[in-house]
Amino acid sequence: MILNHIWGLYAHPKEEWHTIDHHHESLSYSLVHLMFIALIPALSAYVSATMIGWNFGSTTSTTIMLTTQSALIMSLGMYVTLIAGVFALAYLTFWMAKTFGAKPNFTQSMELAAYTATPLFMTGLALFYPEPIFLMMVGLAGLTYSVYLLYSGVPIIMHIPEERGFIYASSVVTCGLVLLVCIMAGSVIVWSWGFGPIYTN
Repeated sequence: MILNHIWGLYAHPKEEWHTIDHHHESLSYSLVHLMFIALIPALSAYVSATMIGWNFGSTTSTTIMLTTQSALIMSLGMYVTLIAGVFALAYLTFWMAKTFGAKPNFTQSMELAAYTATPLFMTGLALFYPEPIFLMMVGLAGLTYSVYLLYSGVPIIMHIPEERGFIYASSVVTCGLVLLVCIMAGSVIVWSWGFGPIYTN
């Protein structure tokens, strides 16, 4: 079953990392997991933008909604960007491995990146209640747990001591933050080319 590790990553993360490391499914298995889990924020954003709407002010403020076509384009863009971001993080993890004495194959790096990103992607369900403060709190919780999974998973998946794994994971987090800034900058550039949101009001 494609999603059989999700519950374990929440209930007993270290044990689940050992299970993932013991089985080492194929690269395609991790890709299917990633493609499925990335649908959560993309579909949630589409539904939220077209059927629920956003309200960033008081209760009397106008609800902001996107046109169906604009929301579809932006959701597809989000979906592709999320998958590409995890791929980039997996490659960076693989590229840095030798520096920390690890010798993973790309499948192991992809497993680490895909399962680490899972809690963050699942916070996309919060978009069904698009209140900014709520979304910020849920997003922060998802990010925090993803970082925890990374720190707990690196020593296990990469087969290195925890002390070295901590430094390795910290380097990956730094790369992830740089990657996030690049994605945000890229989004601004794409919006400036005329692909920004189109509102119904």
